[in-house]
This record gives sequence, structure tokens and C-alpha cells, in this order.
Amino acid sequence: MADLRNRREERYGGLKPRGRDKMIEEYYRNICAGEQVRANLIALRDALKEERNRRALAYLLGGDFSILCGLLKHDDPKVRRNAALILGKMESEDLLPVLFAAYEKEETKYVRAEYLKAMADMDCRPVLGRLENRLEQLRVMDVSKEDRKHVSEEIRMLQTLVMKYRKTRHHKFAGYRERMEMILVTNRCQREVTAHQIEKGQITMLAGGIRIRDARIRDILPIRTYSELLFPLETEMLSVSDPESVGRAVAGPLLELAGTLHEGQGPFLFRIELKSKMEPEKKGTYIRKISDALELESGGEMVNSVADYELELRLLEKKDDTFAAMVKLFTIPEKRFAYRREHVASSISPVNAALTVELARPYLKENAQVLDPFCGVGTMLIERNEAVKAGVMYGIDIYGDAIEKAHNNTDRAGCRIYYINKDFFDFQHEYLFDEVITDMPQVTAGKQRAEIRSLYFDFFAKVKMHLRDEAVLVLYTTEPQLAKEASASVTGYRIEKTYTLNERNKTAVLVILWRNT
Repeated sequence: MADLRNRREERYGGLKPRGRDKMIEEYYRNICAGEQVRANLIALRDALKEERNRRALAYLLGGDFSILCGLLKHDDPKVRRNAALILGKMESEDLLPVLFAAYEKEETKYVRAEYLKAMADMDCRPVLGRLENRLEQLRVMDVSKEDRKHVSEEIRMLQTLVMKYRKTRHHKFAGYRERMEMILVTNRCQREVTAHQIEKGQITMLAGGIRIRDARIRDILPIRTYSELLFPLETEMLSVSDPESVGRAVAGPLLELAGTLHEGQGPFLFRIELKSKMEPEKKGTYIRKISDALELESGGEMVNSVADYELELRLLEKKDDTFAAMVKLFTIPEKRFAYRREHVASSISPVNAALTVELARPYLKENAQVLDPFCGVGTMLIERNEAVKAGVMYGIDIYGDAIEKAHNNTDRAGCRIYYINKDFFDFQHEYLFDEVITDMPQVTAGKQRAEIRSLYFDFFAKVKMHLRDEAVLVLYTTEPQLAKEASASVTGYRIEKTYTLNERNKTAVLVILWRNT
């Protein structure tokens, strides 16, 4: 220990880390003496969770890792495991060759992944080729049921290390001409609006959307009133009680779908979304079992990547304790709403704006002069112009940040809209408007119901001054009853149509006609 102390003093210039815990030295002294090695390694490893203890051990060792490196050859695999993990905390690149050599010689399967974890924060480029070779070997290896868990963990760690340096290229979607079975997730109350826009294919109405068979993907993509496009997977029964069998069962169909719709071969990067009544704390382990089995079954052609993925496998638990499997692709360019890169917290979603406009389409006229009194970032006006070409369009909003973002979105959409940063109730304009289309303000933490009620009544009294005779108002509102009461308080308004969007929160689209009597 005297020689170690001298080397330590030389390495650190006699500077001792503040608050160095004596227990670190005690654990290490016991390890050096061969006393309860495993127990002291475990205690030392637990202590290293704190930064100050890691500094204390580094100071104590002074760059001499010989004792811990020697333990990588110990007969007890748990000693080897903990010694490797402690060495990994020492932030010394010199330890990479030692850890990697021990990894290659390790025969106990549950320990192998631990060496890789120890190397995770090191620069592994010197051994990258050998890591890749090992990964390929494991992907094609026949693995017994008993070893599957440990091999999967090793594969997961190898993939993590390799992907740090070998970024997997995302695949290019090439399935536009394919005729596929698809599910469009839509507004539950207004599914027919989307169904009426599908010109080819067989349509089945679902609780939350539409199932389409024998339609080309390219004909469906431009429709603006669905929120998600999903591809159902045809698989054998997927039992909730057996996650490994779920992973194996979906591997083939998932890989076939990915290969059919993209240029190039695998690996394809995926994540799993589980929609289940399972307790949240159990979902992580359950999903890992599915993904491990999926990766093994696919021979590495499907790779789990929770942060940078190309497709999402969505598993929906059914009442009979089986899963329905669907896939969402993130490789399909989203061109419908590409203009909308900026928004504010209160912004209406583009899909809801498009749905509002589609519901009101029979009442919209080409070249109409259109006003949005609460325009936000311009989404409603842009979607109005997308459906039926308007003439002059004006957007007003009291928030300058929203107006600035509206300008940016509108430029990307290729529209011409005049935006004014002003309170609508102070707005004056020389000409009258044919249409008003807007997302009405709603009750929030900052706006109580009494304030919103007053705003609605003031709105109908004010907006009539800007309307031509027989003008149309299209209102997206969470307070349809309040809108009806407020419009009834002013002579000249007539509720022409009410479209329910959400029965629970009462969201609706109202079409109101104005007659200057």
C-alpha cells in the first residue's frame, strides 16, 4: 500500500479530493487482502454511484488498476462482473484492451454484456470491427430458450456500441404504388368526412377510423382529415401472456412489410408502443422481452432503437387478451402539413383545421374575402385556402409571437394572407368580409368561463360590423351552447349546421349564416 500511496501522490500532485470517504479505502483494502472479495466489490460498485466516491477511488488507485484487472480472471463470474463494471467507472481509455480481451474470453453468458456496459463510455473504435463481427455471429446463432435472455442482452449492448459509430441510414419509402390494407385514424364522430374522400378501395368503418383494402398508398396520403395512417399486420394469434411469442410472431410480417415499402435491405429501426391495461411499471420489461425476441427472430434485420426509429410497432390489447398489431411508418414524408413548422400552445391542430374546413365546404365560395379574428399561427386560414381558393384573407391576433409564426407558416404554404397584431375588438376595416372562419377562444387556467362567456357575446356583437349580407361564419368551438346563446342575442344570425367533433368535451363546428336585416 506504501508504493500505491507514493504513485497516487505523484499522479495527483498531493492534492486529495475533498470529503473522500474512508469506506472506499476500506473496501479496496479488503479486496487487495482477498477478504470477502465479491461482497466488497459489490459494496464498492454501489458506492461508485456517487461522483465523489468515484473521484476518491481514482485518487486511491493513482492509475494502478492491476488488482482489479487481475480479478477479471477470477474463478467467480460475479467477481469478474463487478470488477469489470468498477473498471468501467474509472474513465481510463487504457482499460479498453484489457476489458475487451476479457470479454472475448468470457464463457459465462450473463457476464458478457456486463463487459460491454463497462466499455460503453470508452472510445471503442479500436475494437469496432470485432464488435460488429460478434454482433453478426449472435444474430445468426441458434440460441436455446435458457440462453435467450442473456444473448439478447449482449446483442442489445453490442448494437448500442456499434450504433455510436455506425449510424444506420434511414430507408427511403418507395411504396407509393403499392395496394395495401390501411387503417386511417380519424375523428370518431366524423369518420364519414374522410371516407367520402376515398375514391378507390373497399371501406369498412371502425370505432376510431376507417379500414381500407385494395387502395394505392399514394391515393390516400393527400387526404387531410385523418390523424394517423397505420398498416395492420396479419399474424397468428398474439397472446398477451407470452411476450416472447409475440415478438417471434410479428418478426416475419413486420420485416416483409418494411421490405416491401422501402428501398434497400435491413436492418430497419423500430420501437414498440404498447396500448394495454398493464401497470406502467411492468411495461418496460414486457416491451423489452418482445423486442428481444423480435430482433433474434429477424436475424438482426429489425433493430430496436427507442430514440431514432423508422417504424413503430403498435400493439393494442383486445378484450380477449390478445393483441392487434399495427405499424406506423415514419419514413413517409408528411407533405400535407409541411408548412406548419411553428405553433403556440393554443394552436389548433392542422388535422382539426382541415376537418373544420371540410365540414364547412358546402358553404365556402371561391375568391371569398375571409377573416379569422383569432388566427393564431394561421392554420385555419391556410387550410381554408387549401380546400377552396379564397380571395383576400385577413388574420388577426393579439399575440405578436403568434403573428410572427403565422407569417412564417404562410410563406411556406405559398399563401398570401394579411396578418394584423391587434385585439379583434379594436379592429377596423374599410371593406366587408364574405366569411369568418376561426378557432374560438376557450376556457383555460388563465381565462375563466365568465370571461369567455363575455367574449362570446361581445364577439357576435362586434363581428357583424365586418360582414356582408349573407356572410358565413365557421366556428370551431369547445363551447357550442355558449356560441348558440350568444348568436341568438343578436338579430340576424341563424345557426345553419352543427357538427359534433367530441361528445365528451362538446367540441363542435358551427356554421352560422348572417343576414343584415
